[in-house]
Amino acid sequence: MDHLHPPGHTCCPETATSHPHDPIPLEPKEIPQITFPSVDNRQASQSSVNSITYSPSSTPESPLTPATEPEPQVDDLLEELKDEGTFEITPPPPRGRRSSSKPITVDPEEVKNLLGEGASNASLIDKVCCGEGCCKLQALEEDPESSNHLPVLVPDNDAFRSLRLKLGPLSLESKLTKTLDISASVVSFAPLSNPNLPHESSVYKNPPKFVTPHPPYEVFPAKVHHARELTKPGAEKKTYHFDLDITDYPEESGTVDFVVGGAIGVCAPNDDKIVDELFDLLGVLRHLRDKPVILKTTGGRWPTIWGDEAPRELTTTRRELLTWCSDLQSYPPTKPLLRLLAEYADAPNEKKILMYLSSAQGQAAFCDLRTGPHLTITQLLHAFPSSKPPLPHIISLLSTLMPRFYSLSQDPLISCRRDGSQCRRIIEMAVTVHETNNWRGGPRKGVGSGFLERVAQKIMAATEQGKDPLALDLRVPMFRGLMANPLARQFCMDGPMMLIGSGVGIAPFRGFVHRRLMSENVTNKVWVVQGIRDSLLDEIYSGDWGVQEDKIKTIVQSRGGTHQYVQDAVRHQADLVWFLLNTLDGRIFVCGSQKGMGEGVEQAIIDVVIDKGNLNGEEAAAFLEGKKKEGQYIAVSSPFRFLPPRMNLVVDLMDRRPGK
Repeated sequence: MDHLHPPGHTCCPETATSHPHDPIPLEPKEIPQITFPSVDNRQASQSSVNSITYSPSSTPESPLTPATEPEPQVDDLLEELKDEGTFEITPPPPRGRRSSSKPITVDPEEVKNLLGEGASNASLIDKVCCGEGCCKLQALEEDPESSNHLPVLVPDNDAFRSLRLKLGPLSLESKLTKTLDISASVVSFAPLSNPNLPHESSVYKNPPKFVTPHPPYEVFPAKVHHARELTKPGAEKKTYHFDLDITDYPEESGTVDFVVGGAIGVCAPNDDKIVDELFDLLGVLRHLRDKPVILKTTGGRWPTIWGDEAPRELTTTRRELLTWCSDLQSYPPTKPLLRLLAEYADAPNEKKILMYLSSAQGQAAFCDLRTGPHLTITQLLHAFPSSKPPLPHIISLLSTLMPRFYSLSQDPLISCRRDGSQCRRIIEMAVTVHETNNWRGGPRKGVGSGFLERVAQKIMAATEQGKDPLALDLRVPMFRGLMANPLARQFCMDGPMMLIGSGVGIAPFRGFVHRRLMSENVTNKVWVVQGIRDSLLDEIYSGDWGVQEDKIKTIVQSRGGTHQYVQDAVRHQADLVWFLLNTLDGRIFVCGSQKGMGEGVEQAIIDVVIDKGNLNGEEAAAFLEGKKKEGQYIAVSSPFRFLPPRMNLVVDLMDRRPGK
C-alpha cells in the first residue's frame, strides 16, 4: 500500500546499497516491532521507494501551499476572451507563501485580557518577550500645556548612537509612569581593621580561594602543556587545541574521574583591559584598585559560584571582584541597572533617557535594547558619561561570572606526556572563538573563548621564537565538571555507533574513537559524519583520529565542495541510520548547535524513519522519542558553555552519586 508523506518531508535518496523492497537490513535478525495506532485519513500517494530524489535546494521547513482551482465561470470567461483575441493572458510569476504579519492586538491592555492574570498564561509569550514586561507598554503622551515640545537632546557619542534607541517625542517635560524604584545595594566595602596584615593575591593567574565550583574543592590551576591552532588562516572562526596538565589534580571522594565524553569547567577571568576601563569610567583611583578591603554582602551566593546563600565578610580587592566574580559582558542590561545609572546621571538629558528606559512608556525601547546588538556595562557608561554610580552598587546588579564548560577531545585515561621518568597526565580540549562586532567596530569575543585564545597566542608566539612554552607557566583555572553528561553516560565499548558533529562539536567523538581503538578495529563499527564550512580551512583534527579516516569518516562541507549539511549526509546514509536505530546496541550521537544543526539532523532521521519504516510523521516522531528514552539517540549542545547554577549543581551531584 502506498504511503502518504507528511508535508515538509524530504525523501531519502536511493543508493547502490538500498533495499527498497526490504527496508530493514538483515542484521540483527531479531528486531523489536513497534505497533502504532491505525490512521484512517491516509491517502494514496507515491511509495517511498519511488519518491523524488533529494536535492540540497529542498526546504523541508517551508510549508507547502496547495494549488487553488479557479471557479468554473471564470475559467469559461477567460477561454472565450482568449478565443476572441481580446487580450493576452500573462501568467503571474510564482510567489512563495508568506505568513500573515498582522498582529492580534497592539494594545497592552488587550494583551493582558488575552493572557489573563495567571502565571501559566503569561508563559505563552516567554519565547518572544524580553522578560522585562514589554507587554505592559504605555504610550508616551505630549503635554498640551507645556511650552516645550522639543525632543530631548541625545548624547553626542558613538556609544550612544550604537544603542539605536527610538525615543519618539520624549522631552525633558514628558510624564513618565511606573518607573522602578532604585534597588538597594547588597555589597559594601570596609577598610581592614589591621592594614598591615598581608593579603596574597594571584589575580592575574588564579581566582580567589572563595570562588569555589563545589565547596570545599578549589579551582585547580592546570598548567598549559601545549596549544596550537587547528583551523587554517582564512577560516571564519578560529579553533584552538589545548593540552592541560592535571597530574596534580586533587583526589575527590568516591570514584569520580575524568572520563571520555566528559566536560571540564573553566573559570575564565574578564579581560584586564575591560576591568581597567570600567575602573576608569567609574572614577576608581588607581591606588584603590588593588588595595585589600573587607567585602560585606547581605545575602546570596555571590561572590562564590555555588556557595551557600548567606551574608559574607571576605578579604579581597576590587580588582579580584571585577576580574573573577562579576560578568561584565555576557548579559543584556536590566531595568534595575538602567535605573541606577539614571540615579547618578548629572546631565538632565541623560537622566531623562535612562528614566524613560525604566518606565512603562519606554518598554518598547527597552525591549529593543535587550534584544538588539550585544551590550556591555562599559558601553552603557560610555553612552551616558555623566553617570558614575558607586562600584559596590554596580557590582550588586551585575550577574555572577559563571564557569564555561568544554568537552574533552580525547580519552583522558590513556593520554600521557613523558617528563623524564615521570608520566604527566594530560587532558585535551578544543575551543572555537566566536567573534562579533563591538560598538567601536572591532571584534568582541566571549569571556571564556577570548581568555583561552589569549593563552594560546602566548604559547604559539613562544614556540615560533624558539622558546620553551612551559617556561611561561601559563595556567587555566579549571575543575572536573560534567562527567555525567549524556555523552559520557551513554558511551559504550561495544556496539555500532554513528557520531555526528559540526564544527567543534566533533571534538568529543575523537575521544570516542580513541577509546574504542583500545579493544577493537573501529572499521564497520564506527561511522563519523563531520560538518564543516570548508575542508581546506575549517577541518579540525584531520589525520589525528588514530585510524585510516577515509574508512570511517564522512566530511560534509556547507560552503566548499558539495555545499551540503550533515543532515544531508544522514539522508544519504539512510540504510545505515535505519540499521543503527533497529540494532539493540546501536547508538547515534549528535553534538553541535541544537538550533539549526541539531534540529536539522533530527528531522533528517525522522525522514529516514518515514521512508524505511513506512510510517507517517507522528509515528516516526514517536519512534524517535522511544529511541531517545532507550539511550540509542543522544543529542547535546557543544560547547556546553555556562549553565544556570542550579543545573550545574544537579549535574555535579549526579557525578558524586555512589557507584558513579
